[in-house]
Amino acid sequence: MPATNFVIRGRQVVLPGSVVPSAIEITGGLISAITSYDNVPDDREVIDINDGSVVMAGLVDTHVHVNEPGRTEWEGFTTATRAAAAGGVTTLVDMPLNSIPPTTTLAGLKTKQEAARRQCHVDVGFWGGVVPGNTHELAPLFAEGVVGFKCFLVHSGVDEFPNVAEDDLRQALPELAKLGAVLIVHAELPGPIDAAAVSGLNGADPRKYKTFLQTRPRAAEDAAVAMMIALSQEFDARVHIVHHSSADSLSMLIEAKRAGVKISAETCPHYLSFAAEQIPDGATQFKCCPPIRERENREQLWGALGDETIDMIVSDHSPCPPEMKLLETGDFLAAWGGISSLQLRLPAVWTEAQRRGFSLQDLSRWVCSAPARLVALERRKGAIAVGLDADLVVWNPSAQFKVEGSTLHHRHKLTPYEGRQLSGVVEKTFLRGEKIYDGGELLTEPQGVLLKRSVPA
Repeated sequence: MPATNFVIRGRQVVLPGSVVPSAIEITGGLISAITSYDNVPDDREVIDINDGSVVMAGLVDTHVHVNEPGRTEWEGFTTATRAAAAGGVTTLVDMPLNSIPPTTTLAGLKTKQEAARRQCHVDVGFWGGVVPGNTHELAPLFAEGVVGFKCFLVHSGVDEFPNVAEDDLRQALPELAKLGAVLIVHAELPGPIDAAAVSGLNGADPRKYKTFLQTRPRAAEDAAVAMMIALSQEFDARVHIVHHSSADSLSMLIEAKRAGVKISAETCPHYLSFAAEQIPDGATQFKCCPPIRERENREQLWGALGDETIDMIVSDHSPCPPEMKLLETGDFLAAWGGISSLQLRLPAVWTEAQRRGFSLQDLSRWVCSAPARLVALERRKGAIAVGLDADLVVWNPSAQFKVEGSTLHHRHKLTPYEGRQLSGVVEKTFLRGEKIYDGGELLTEPQGVLLKRSVPA
């Protein structure tokens, strides 16, 4: 374990605006100075990083379904945060659903906070939820420190977190705008999905991925994005589109951003790594909603990351017990939709990003600084800068490994990345200056704190 005050120095340190040899001075868990590589105090312990490795801010993942309490057999704070630490993630934000109770009331939030205490290997924040009839709960939840609020425009998959309609949003958005709170939206409308289910199946084979893809058409996302842009503009409210997958709505996002609408968007590693044409029959480990779309769609998403139409990449870690994936029957229509990738976000994204000419600076923006800004944690997290928490990941961008589910720290090991060769091996993770992961091993008992928007709980 390093001393309280020490220096980490490396030849490739990702700073805001540059990747340069640097020495990072750490004092009391904070970054106290950043100097040239050779300018280190004589009285400090120095940790030298291998020349081939990169020092980057700890990743921030703002889209994680931990599922505890209530569905801890799906995941839990201990296993999720172990996986986070092993993947270089030092801050995650837990989604308000798939737990019982959901985080749609102040009582629900306090129940979740209590479940999380003393279990977290990384720092953890919480989203609140917008559901029909809970507008009166939004201000108390925000005052208690949730980073913002999530809603679904289509059935969420669990009955205790019902989706909202436009009328519900017209009640909630004035309150959210007054609070200055961001609304993150699962942007698929049920109308196009219902129509596709009626007209498109006609006895189609449920084992074929194409059958499932037809049930979640791009039109469902496109109509939802259009509605949320209009509502954001009408109420002057911050809106963020989660796990965006349809390239057909990118032009709307571009136009809205140019017009000053307070809209942003994220996508996920699976939409950037896989393509519908490559998914085998019955391979339900690839099922998620919105779905993985065609190859040409994937390339347009990469282009949108390049021009900042899409702002960030988060995991949408959405695990379940393997039996819920129905691998025995391979029924895409009946299987649970969700992909576990919390531990693999860094290498999955880097593998594909470097092939397309993107830089370490691009990567850091997508997985560190932009997610931190979304949840108003940029004064503590998401960058290597003086005064911020000394959350760091050391990783080798050229080292490769083959994904083996058995090595993942998620509670369940089923993953569509199984057997995939990825570039980017996480070597060490530091949380507020303490080394919590090194060379494949978790080194400490849970050290994570529960976060409010700007300060720990």
